[in-house]
Amino acid sequence: MYKTIGVLAHVDAGKTTFSEQVLFHTNSIQARGRVDHQDTFLDNHEVERKRGITIFAEQGRMHIGDDTYTLIDTPGHVDFSPEMERAIRVMDYAIIIISAVEGVQGHTETVWQLLRKYHVPTFFFINKIDREGANVEAVMTQLRKDCSQDVLFIDEPLRADCISSSITEWVAERDEALLDAFLNESLDHGQCLAQLQAMIKSECAFPCFSGSALKDEGIQGFIAQLPLLTDTQFEVNAPFEGEVFKIRHDGHQRLTFIKAVKGSLHVRDEFSFGEVTEKVTEIRLYNGSRFETVQQVEAGEIFAVKGLSQATIGDRIGTTILSQPYELVPTLQAKVQYEGDQHIKEVLQFFRLLEAEEPSLRVVWQEKFQEIHVHIMGVIQLEVLVEVLMKRFSLAVSFGEPQILYMETIATTVTGYGHFEPLKHYAEVHLLMEPNARGTGNTFSNACHADNLSVGNQRLVEKHLFERDHHGLLTGFPVTDVHFTLLTGRGHNEHTSGGDFREASFRALRQGLEQAQNVLLEPYYRFKMKASNDFIGRMMTDIQQASGTFDDPILTETNVVLTGRAPVATLMSYSTTFAAYTNGKGALILQFDGYDVCHNAEEVMAQIGYEKNADPEYSSSSIFCAKGKGYTVPWHEAQAAMHCQ
Repeated sequence: MYKTIGVLAHVDAGKTTFSEQVLFHTNSIQARGRVDHQDTFLDNHEVERKRGITIFAEQGRMHIGDDTYTLIDTPGHVDFSPEMERAIRVMDYAIIIISAVEGVQGHTETVWQLLRKYHVPTFFFINKIDREGANVEAVMTQLRKDCSQDVLFIDEPLRADCISSSITEWVAERDEALLDAFLNESLDHGQCLAQLQAMIKSECAFPCFSGSALKDEGIQGFIAQLPLLTDTQFEVNAPFEGEVFKIRHDGHQRLTFIKAVKGSLHVRDEFSFGEVTEKVTEIRLYNGSRFETVQQVEAGEIFAVKGLSQATIGDRIGTTILSQPYELVPTLQAKVQYEGDQHIKEVLQFFRLLEAEEPSLRVVWQEKFQEIHVHIMGVIQLEVLVEVLMKRFSLAVSFGEPQILYMETIATTVTGYGHFEPLKHYAEVHLLMEPNARGTGNTFSNACHADNLSVGNQRLVEKHLFERDHHGLLTGFPVTDVHFTLLTGRGHNEHTSGGDFREASFRALRQGLEQAQNVLLEPYYRFKMKASNDFIGRMMTDIQQASGTFDDPILTETNVVLTGRAPVATLMSYSTTFAAYTNGKGALILQFDGYDVCHNAEEVMAQIGYEKNADPEYSSSSIFCAKGKGYTVPWHEAQAAMHCQ
């Protein structure tokens, strides 16, 4: 049986040390490394060892009984949380490590919410119980309050033939049939264990253990429980399906990491990516940086393949099912500053390689200014990027001050018209553009009849609308939350050629924006602040000054909890201020909460200074042809000049 288990935590909770102990006790590694000694098995990148934090999700392979486990150690720092999210999507189970001293911290709640979104059965391990100030009971109270009432503390080893009465009672209380058997003293241990295993899998029970990873306390007991409390079932006799969750480059070789969800995969199997067909040339099973090659793998396994250059992170290979969008997205962008000898286009290629490995970078090339911009989660990520670029590519770069990533949308319904007809070219597109619900993104429907525009050209219009982010009129930032409906269009049997419908589609979109009421959006945080009652006035005043809103405060005898939402722009540096006035005793949790109307739109637009008529990539005018010559029709006259009704 194959099982993939992820280890997750707030930074410094002891996650990597825990992983080292588990791998050691399952004979996967011969010696245990330490973060402070810079010799841990899974933090095998130089930059990770130097900084003492996990940046890349790496896996170890181990055996417990008859089962094969893949253990994935994930980043705990918020700047690298997209890497963590991609790993979560291929986990069968997760273990959240929590410090017995610090308790549930900011990133812990983000991790918990993501695991619930992706329905990953979850265990807790309260670590560092040997430390001064450790309080397991207080952490358990916090877990049941902030995460789930169904957290079950297990302090006695479970066996198939022996389960403590307190655990038996806990399980029986949650099942009528078992409760009757329990009250009649006829409840079988095997029945109880099977029910607990099922409850864990259906996210109705979250077992919690405790120990000290550094002192090797509680680890072996935890390992012994895993086969009893976990279960996986995969369809092996089905066509192959797999999710791509990681891309790496081993020298010049591209490695595609996949979790097999169904079926089996063999060396020389082929896959189609659009018009390109590629063949798997090698399959590797990784344990840290070491690997073995095999001829085939089956459902449940985690592995890497060579030969697939077209597969991207998030792809579901072997199926037409579309991948879910990721929850954690960057809210900042930074400009690359490079003054070396290489041409900037060569530097761009290095960033494209990194983007394949870290898609959230969303590398943006601005042709007009010959500039590279990257999307980032925070400043620590920029520091690491500087080190990675130097180490891997001998490239010395710096970055400009991170800027907020804004977006634009429309508040009114319009029809956009685009016509592209210079000599020997022809395409026309009519697009209905309607506001979408906030956070929906751009969507598409087709109301065009094949008599007016061929199906192939209709598909081209849809393809071009989604092939890139489109600049808004206010700031040039991407347009989002718009529903496009292709109403009609026209091509020409002789003169329509490649790129004509791209031009017509872009002009229709832009012409529609010219008519619409445009709205600037900015990213928002949902915040949770906890501090002494003494600070309630300061907390509420600060949020109001940050253009935020808050719910009714939750007061206890000593503390206040304030929740609400506010713009990223006004809260991104607030943690330092908050820590200062609460003397480091307050807790502040910030989670990305989507985009909403910008609180200072005029100020932002003035600062960015985008000139819509000078954008080299977009024009709202249309081009028509008369007497063998093309001529331009401005956007406000375009509708009257269109050929389609």
